[in-house]
Amino acid sequence: MTVRIRAASAPGEIRIAVTDDARVDADDTEGAGLIEYALWRPGAPDGIGDVHRGRVAARMPAMGGAFVDLADGTSGFLPDSAGAAGLTEGDAALVRITRSAQGGKGARLAACPADAVPVSDRTGPPALLARGPSPLEVLAAAWPDAPILIDDSSVGARLPPALRNRVQRVAAAFDSATEAASDALDDPAVELPGGVRATITPTPALVAIDMDGGAASADRRAKQTAQFATNRDALPALLHQIRLRNLSGAIVLDVAGLAIRKRQALRPVFEESLARDPLRPRFLGFTALGLAEILRPRIRPPLHELVSGPHGQALRALRHWVRATRGTPGTAAPLRVGTDIARALDRDPGAEADATQLSGHVPARQLDPSLPPLGWSLSGPENRP
Repeated sequence: MTVRIRAASAPGEIRIAVTDDARVDADDTEGAGLIEYALWRPGAPDGIGDVHRGRVAARMPAMGGAFVDLADGTSGFLPDSAGAAGLTEGDAALVRITRSAQGGKGARLAACPADAVPVSDRTGPPALLARGPSPLEVLAAAWPDAPILIDDSSVGARLPPALRNRVQRVAAAFDSATEAASDALDDPAVELPGGVRATITPTPALVAIDMDGGAASADRRAKQTAQFATNRDALPALLHQIRLRNLSGAIVLDVAGLAIRKRQALRPVFEESLARDPLRPRFLGFTALGLAEILRPRIRPPLHELVSGPHGQALRALRHWVRATRGTPGTAAPLRVGTDIARALDRDPGAEADATQLSGHVPARQLDPSLPPLGWSLSGPENRP
């Protein structure tokens, strides 16, 4: 078995990577062995699969649905086609979260059959009735024969009993190659086969990806032949990055240099590569400007949103603090934080408890108004997101 599920513990989150050693052997691209990547934050779950007893807050005929108040003080949108038809304001509604809150929009809901919920839970104020599967459980189900490597016993304790016989305790769940490949996912620039470089730019409306095939200019073949080959060889790795980063919704991609009339020949490359993605994104074709259009379902938040927000930056600060203080004698250096970082840590007290367990020190957090809201510092030069 060459496929492994690696679960690396960090303050407030568990980084999960599915790797395949055979894929590394077959493909020389850096990070090629990384099949899947996800973040699991027990203190701030994304809610996918959660079952709630909610209450209809407002009917929205123009939107074709209703907003439903949930137990955590948030609300989600229940389309008429997913069970809102016939409900009126104030009605109780049993719902399941099918798309987590992301991009500034609330969760998307679907009605949950009443017979799936005990009679005693069907009425009452909004309440969380059941948690959905964690990202680790989802990946374990997708690769049922893969061992689960953990580097912290607390990860194993969070798993359902049915998975614990697959758990293997190791010193470091991520080897150096996995660590490098996962770190690279934070970079909007991607190095691809053949010297191609892609730049990924998320916007509120869509994700824009630009490919630059500068290295192909040295190819001695006819220009269009060389550019087609360059794009053909680079696209599978780039489309795999879409999966690893969980880029979703509308995605537009400008391939490297190829004449617009020639780009249709790349359709099989798009379709074959996207078919490997379990979310089954659709290749919609090319626009009049030659931009490839992809539509990928939105379910969990994209990676860039998870790491760039206040909670993601707060966990990043704690992770660096743990690395700097682990195993050091005496009093650990204080962690100075901006206002948004402080609020995020207040909402996830388990993250600081994890930092204490991993480092052997209690984090000495200091609010520093001189730092930007998302800034932090380890008693040294200022760190900014």
